[in-house]
Amino acid sequence: MLGSNYKLFRWLLMVALMLTMNGCFYWWRAYQTYQQMDDFDRHFAISVKDDFTIHFKDPVLISDDFVSLAKLTPSEEFKKGGGKLWRYWFRKVDQNGAVIEPEIKFSFMLSFAADDKVSTWTFSPLFLQIAPAEFLELSIRSIAKGEILQQKRQLKVDTSQIDKISAQLPLKPVVLKHLGEPLTVEDTGEEQVYIYHFVLETDNIEQGYEERALSIVKLTFNKAHKELVKMSGRFAGLKVAIDYRKYQQKQLTKEI
Repeated sequence: MLGSNYKLFRWLLMVALMLTMNGCFYWWRAYQTYQQMDDFDRHFAISVKDDFTIHFKDPVLISDDFVSLAKLTPSEEFKKGGGKLWRYWFRKVDQNGAVIEPEIKFSFMLSFAADDKVSTWTFSPLFLQIAPAEFLELSIRSIAKGEILQQKRQLKVDTSQIDKISAQLPLKPVVLKHLGEPLTVEDTGEEQVYIYHFVLETDNIEQGYEERALSIVKLTFNKAHKELVKMSGRFAGLKVAIDYRKYQQKQLTKEI
């Protein structure tokens, strides 16, 4: 009875949230996808090779939903069978917004079936340098345990309720080998925050949302072990903040 009451409360909360926003239909489909997270393996699958792909077994979201949510169109679009493929390219830039040479870039790729529903979402290999596959999968699976913050339009995950993993944290020399030197470095005492700027390549940005093309990525390393302990950034309108230590088992050193 308690479980059913909780689900009813969560459903009513999301309905109230949607009524305060424009575009109720795409927020409703987003919430349906969020509900599917309660039974993750029934509705999704994950494959990891050089890249990381989420497979949607019972897709709800359509291509227009991603544009409506992000206010940004993809960098490239290709035909794929009866459907299509979108790729969002993020390129590292300097303090003046100029693309750095040699080029350092990563991408998100979305595949849509003939009915225009999303079938896969792929994160490129470079992105896995700042969000390792084991941690990325666990953070995605944990979405179902999140609390919806209505006013901030955010999802906050209570990591104390999530099973931990034994994966090692990435080391700073390895991360820097792939991403190069940061734009700036902030010293917080026991930690250093490396800040990078990436710009989304896109020809169409909804007026008033131009700043979303810029992704400010913050990587936090502890000084003692040179481990990457936290990543935060906004990617095509999607805000991501992951404290990797909260997903690790206690014997190891160690938001949406």
